[in-house]
Amino acid sequence: MRWMHCLAIGALGLALAACTTSPTGRSQLMLMSDDELDQMGAKAFAQYQSNRPTVSGAPLRYVQCITDAVVRVLPAEARQENWQVRVFKDDSANAFALPGGYVGVNTGLLDIATNQDQVASVIGHEIGHVLAHHANERASTQSATQIGMTMASVAAAAAGIQGANHDMAMSALGMGAQYGVQLPFSRSHEREADEIGLQLMAQAGFDPRASIDLWHNMSEAGGGQPPEWMSTHPSHGNRIQGLQANMETALASYRQARQSGRTPHCQ
Repeated sequence: MRWMHCLAIGALGLALAACTTSPTGRSQLMLMSDDELDQMGAKAFAQYQSNRPTVSGAPLRYVQCITDAVVRVLPAEARQENWQVRVFKDDSANAFALPGGYVGVNTGLLDIATNQDQVASVIGHEIGHVLAHHANERASTQSATQIGMTMASVAAAAAGIQGANHDMAMSALGMGAQYGVQLPFSRSHEREADEIGLQLMAQAGFDPRASIDLWHNMSEAGGGQPPEWMSTHPSHGNRIQGLQANMETALASYRQARQSGRTPHCQ
């Protein structure tokens, strides 16, 4: 259809204008600057802290110790960030890292991640999102999708598609964009962060095999999941398979780290 052709041309133009490559070699669309992302990260971190109580003392020292060990093996540019760490009193098993150097861990995660290696697998994964500029890519993809939807709507009107037919066409396009572009991008981000995080934790001296133990814990603690094609995250089983596929390389990095004296003891 003519309006779909316009959408394709618009998306192609954006891709050519701001195409780069992720740490694993995957093509990415980047429309925002690092400064913009850092400012957004700082604002989001401040807002998160204002909405949730924080925990200090031993839990914070524990998470700080693990984060510091991972940060020490980051590329030089990322190590220069003044990484700030907070532990939030929240029962959900969640954690995050934000552009600009911010890490947050919920107390609920510390209940499920039973040792430093399991916590390191989560922190490595979240910092992996930052290293791969996933926030930029996601925002850029959503922006490009919205631009494409607007172009398609204009083109459909110009082609004489109106009323209920126009609404049905735009609804179908919106569903296609969500399930065909945005959700697969999110799942690819999760798989990529798993791969990067596995290497980071291993290089820091944490046992990468603990990442698989963590996802078994998550499976036991968590309930059902939506079908993977409707979810922003891969299924637990697929995540474990992906981790296992990269485990040999990670174990080699882990052994080398331990031989080099990187033996974190965070308690």
